[in-house]
Amino acid sequence: MKTLLFVLGLVAVAVGALWIGQGLGLIAWPAESFMIRQTQWAYYGAALAVVGIVLVAISQRR
Repeated sequence: MKTLLFVLGLVAVAVGALWIGQGLGLIAWPAESFMIRQTQWAYYGAALAVVGIVLVAISQRR
């Protein structure tokens, strides 16, 4: 369970960072993505990254 939470947390942080980059227009991949320069995706990404950090922290406490 500890490893699963850790891996899910890392994936959430990575996807959150991607969404932040796309939402801010810093990452234009894929080029036809509907998420590019849409600031709400930066907020969604930040929230997902926070969830990921919490999961990683929980996995380290157990």
